[in-house]
Amino acid sequence: MARAREDVLLFAHPSMEALAEDVAGKCRQLVQERTDSQTHVQSVQVKRTIIWEKFPDGFPNLFIDNVKECASRDVVFLASFHSPDVIFEQLSVLYAVPKYLARSFTVILPYFPTGTMERVDTEGQIATAKTLATLLSAIPLTARGPTKVVIYDIHSLPLRFYFSDNIIPRLESAIPLIQRELQLLPDKSKVTVAFPDEGAFKRFHLMFEDKFPLVTCTKVREADERHVTVKEGKRRVTIKEGEPSGRHVVIVDDLVMTGGTLKECAKVLLAHGADKISAYVTHPVFPHDSWQRFTQSDVAFQNFWITDSVPHARQIAEHPPFKLLPLCDVISEGLLGLNFVST
Repeated sequence: MARAREDVLLFAHPSMEALAEDVAGKCRQLVQERTDSQTHVQSVQVKRTIIWEKFPDGFPNLFIDNVKECASRDVVFLASFHSPDVIFEQLSVLYAVPKYLARSFTVILPYFPTGTMERVDTEGQIATAKTLATLLSAIPLTARGPTKVVIYDIHSLPLRFYFSDNIIPRLESAIPLIQRELQLLPDKSKVTVAFPDEGAFKRFHLMFEDKFPLVTCTKVREADERHVTVKEGKRRVTIKEGEPSGRHVVIVDDLVMTGGTLKECAKVLLAHGADKISAYVTHPVFPHDSWQRFTQSDVAFQNFWITDSVPHARQIAEHPPFKLLPLCDVISEGLLGLNFVST
């Protein structure tokens, strides 16, 4: 029998406090369901003791009340880098916590916002994914070693190599949420999973290929006369492989910005005989309220599943066809699976 343990301390940026409460509640539920052989798993306590204020010049004025409570404790911070305006203040906290003798430190950053700018195609471009990875890699060591940084469905798995050895990046996925949801559909026998481009196929096809038929879309140049499809800028979206005819096709991707590619992909799938179209993305970024393009769309989406990896997702989910798949389940299971127990 493992000895009793203190709760893990869970701090959160104000934009993620609702998710933090959900995570703590789910952790309590999971701990109660554990068998005796698993009682080493502790519960999670939400702490609202960080004072987030600003000086008159706009720079952060931060204070962690009762900060000594972090000493010899396992500490978790639920972050959100959804806007450049909030990154600096959170980095300031992340750099401070290990210095107060936290036994271990885990940063949960559901959405890594610069993941799509991970390479340089032309001299002069700046790969801001590397910049953000460098900033996170500067988090100090804890008593038990490097900080863990947990990211869900990062745009490209090779981004793990942008982080230094000073931290441990844990690249997790929220795909189990949509896998579970698809199994609950009344027409699950007619579901086909589609990927809007080859990048999404490479990233996610192994998670679906033994459960559902697959369709892969791709983009081809306008000059390629072998395909007569819908145009998207200087490229066209077409079906590379798979058969959508008569199927409920669910388009799966890691994130959505304006949604242009998803809509054009849906049009092509419908033109090839798809019966219904739904979509899932882990990160509903939707700058400038571009999600509204899907509430009154010329392409009817049966469902558009999203997670709350960004703060505004809960508001978006109030409008059909959007439906929220809360991240608290995968975050909670991930937290309780971390090796917080010292040997």
